[in-house]
Amino acid sequence: MKIVICGKGGSGKSTLTALLAAFLAEQNRGVLVVDADESNPGLYRLLGFESPPRTLMDLLGGKDSVREKLRRKIRNEGREEVNLFERERIFPGDIPGDFLRRWGSCLLVVVGKVARAREGCACPMGVVAREFLRRLETPPGEIVLVDTEAGVEHFGRGLETAVDGVLAVVEPSLESVVLAERIRDLAIGSGAHFLGVVLNRLTPEAEVILGEEVKRRGLPVLGRFGVRPEFTGASLRGERVPLSEEIRGELVHILQGIQGRILERAIRS
Repeated sequence: MKIVICGKGGSGKSTLTALLAAFLAEQNRGVLVVDADESNPGLYRLLGFESPPRTLMDLLGGKDSVREKLRRKIRNEGREEVNLFERERIFPGDIPGDFLRRWGSCLLVVVGKVARAREGCACPMGVVAREFLRRLETPPGEIVLVDTEAGVEHFGRGLETAVDGVLAVVEPSLESVVLAERIRDLAIGSGAHFLGVVLNRLTPEAEVILGEEVKRRGLPVLGRFGVRPEFTGASLRGERVPLSEEIRGELVHILQGIQGRILERAIRS
């Protein structure tokens, strides 16, 4: 099962990704985290790794090499098939060790990062992420979590077409709610499965107002997190996000909601 996690910048996408990954690994469930955010460098720290792996862009020869393959396809009006990856099907075991980080049953892969000024747009990284996810094969029961850049640009690259579901993180702001509504509409418009939203950084007052806003827009709520100083502290210190029994309970609720929504769609189709 492949899940892409979207939302406004600073809403808590990376934190939710790290929490879900840590909880699944704690349960000895296989989980592969795909860092598809070309800007935010800190996800590996929230997962407890001391350093990030080399990127998939490096594995493919670098951004210039990937860009040239894409240009060749454009010059031939799409008639020439451009295979960025040698394998049609990619298993986690096929990925060289330098391009992975492992903690228990949790694996981390990084697509690419903007490393220098004026290196051009991040579109090649989006294509690499989409093609990697399309080819990625995982054992039954393993979950793939994809942390994306802020906003909706990845929808223009078709990333959501390579996963089983789209999840949005919403913080207490109208901008975040409106963006989640747009994420839902874009996901549905592309044929992807919109799973729902996770509300984050809630105060008692914000929970009431935000709950009303997402309900009015027909956005299913799969989970809720209040303001958590321990999350902020872990992010500031660059440490693995901590799990309490309360947080574990909410993560179980979120995972059950995800599985239920996916099963519901499978039954309808």
